[in-house]
Amino acid sequence: MLISYWAIVSARFRSLLQYRAAALAGVGTQLFWGLIRVMIFQAFYRSSTTEQPMNIEDVSTYIWLGQAFLILVPWNLDTDLRAMIRTGNIGYELIRPVHLYGYWYCCAVAGHSAPVILRAVPIFVFAGAFMNLQAPASLAAAAAFVLSLVAAALLSSTFTTLFNVSMLWTISGEGIAAFARGFVYVFSGMIVPLPLFPDWTQPAIALLPFRGFIDTPFRIYLGHIPTNEAVLHLAHQMIWIVLMMMLGNWLMSRSLRRLVVQGG
Repeated sequence: MLISYWAIVSARFRSLLQYRAAALAGVGTQLFWGLIRVMIFQAFYRSSTTEQPMNIEDVSTYIWLGQAFLILVPWNLDTDLRAMIRTGNIGYELIRPVHLYGYWYCCAVAGHSAPVILRAVPIFVFAGAFMNLQAPASLAAAAAFVLSLVAAALLSSTFTTLFNVSMLWTISGEGIAAFARGFVYVFSGMIVPLPLFPDWTQPAIALLPFRGFIDTPFRIYLGHIPTNEAVLHLAHQMIWIVLMMMLGNWLMSRSLRRLVVQGG
């Protein structure tokens, strides 16, 4: 069974690597917005006299890491799957010789990892050469950062799969995805680095799963999370991966009990 899932991830991964033109367009867009975000925070730091928990150099690096790994944030639905549900071709998914949730989850993993490879490298080169992107705090921090990124991709895939499962109930799924997108962007650190949030919000932010997408790996990279504490944050990511997979499997089983195939 594991070989089957690995084959699904591998095949989907290779197919997504073909979209180089789309990745190049995405790189241009993310560089543009990255420059705007950096300038906004530079203006904020120059106009503020209050001591902040992060200096502007760390914030700039945090922003460029966010632009490089934007695809790790679960912000969209699987458009192919949505079309299959609307046309009735979802019936073909039900006869696959693998568990349906596992199949969709493997596709989500590939969808969050392949585009990152195509986009992250050029953004790293540009930001490192022209925008003072800092190197990892240490070799140990770099290794922990990579492990946390892998966990972030797995965690993000659980949310994407959950959004996809919701389409079995709602057909389109746009409402749930749009509602969740706001929480994901705000509480993952994608809009504002989480250390800059008010102190009274930090306990809730630390408990929620969203920081596992962006904030946890980036703060490990910067050295804000010491390597001897990284295992606790990795455990936080893994716990939420298990919980979200359990929720997704339960909703999948519930939805398949009375599934009505649309179209025809």
